[in-house]
Amino acid sequence: MAIGLIIIGDEILSGKRSDKHFSKVVELLTARGLQLDWAEIIGDDPARITATLSRTMASKDIVFCCGGIGATPDDHTRQCAAAAMNVDLELHPEAKVLIQRRITQTAEAAGQEVDLNTADNLHRLKMGEFPKGAQIIPNSFNLIPGFSVFNHYFVPGFPVMAEPMITWVLDTHYSHLFHQHERAEKSVLVFEIAESLLTPMMEQLEADFPLIKVFSLPSVGNHQIRRHIELGVKGDPAQVEQAFAVLEQGLQKFNAEYVAA
Repeated sequence: MAIGLIIIGDEILSGKRSDKHFSKVVELLTARGLQLDWAEIIGDDPARITATLSRTMASKDIVFCCGGIGATPDDHTRQCAAAAMNVDLELHPEAKVLIQRRITQTAEAAGQEVDLNTADNLHRLKMGEFPKGAQIIPNSFNLIPGFSVFNHYFVPGFPVMAEPMITWVLDTHYSHLFHQHERAEKSVLVFEIAESLLTPMMEQLEADFPLIKVFSLPSVGNHQIRRHIELGVKGDPAQVEQAFAVLEQGLQKFNAEYVAA
């Protein structure tokens, strides 16, 4: 079962806003011994959103989807999720209660009378229209909930809301997956050597130690450090130790200059 992330919004693709979801989701997963397997950023295009969700819903992946669940014309995620499932949107009864509670709290804080039947307050209820059969995701920031269908979890595009909501999902539904697989990582910085020269050694390491992955991250260097490659292994802790020892032996055969990363 893989874990994926979908980030929705024209403002991310245009550069008007900088994405903050990716790094935070990676942080939340890492703290629980989990890892992100894939991520996609897509714009506010209903056809593309629907096609993406149709594809990911056909998998067994756990998917977090950030953005587009509001009730303005550029918010399409709720409708697209319903289209991908071939079901209708319907006002979730618990979401209705929470949204009306938020409306009431906001009005009372401003010293205003509350009329839940005004046009704007009725429109706000659209934020609680989810695909038929959806479950809500509580929002500790302002009560307006997200929703889940199957193994997909839809939260707002605001990181201040999305972070606690994703945390709730992980801790409520997936705690049995936490820290199931120990992982380790070790690497060195190798200076002034061609990556192609090291490739056969890297391939052999993965063949000899099937529970690890080898990674190679070249850098052109800067005024503080010369051109180098961060070369390392990650995965099963026992095999990481063994593979790293072999990696160092291989570098010594090349007379390579390297230091711990």
